[in-house]
Amino acid sequence: MPFFKWTEMEKKFITPDYSSARGPNIKGEKIEVGLFFYPGGTQAKPHAHPNEQIMVVLKGKAKLRIGTEEKVIGPGEAALMPPNIEHELQVLEDLELINCKSIVEGWSVYNAKWEK
Repeated sequence: MPFFKWTEMEKKFITPDYSSARGPNIKGEKIEVGLFFYPGGTQAKPHAHPNEQIMVVLKGKAKLRIGTEEKVIGPGEAALMPPNIEHELQVLEDLELINCKSIVEGWSVYNAKWEK
């Protein structure tokens, strides 16, 4: 199916072991794109994964650390997380963002582990 409507898609937790992100996610062969929501006061714990990731903030604010760099980001701002670089997110206000990740064969984003 090549067409999607965010409001009609399931809004599930993405990686509940380390993140409060919830929302619909579209997964293709080489990329996945999600519309994620984080409640204010929650977080994505420090983690790294083999996927390259880009986040684009639509609403709200968060403090994002990528490696040793840290910045408060808000609407109209974006961030690039390179593969295997530790990053974490502290949600300062209810946050809505577009999340894009490359697909790494054998890696499950939902389980944050290698699949066999």
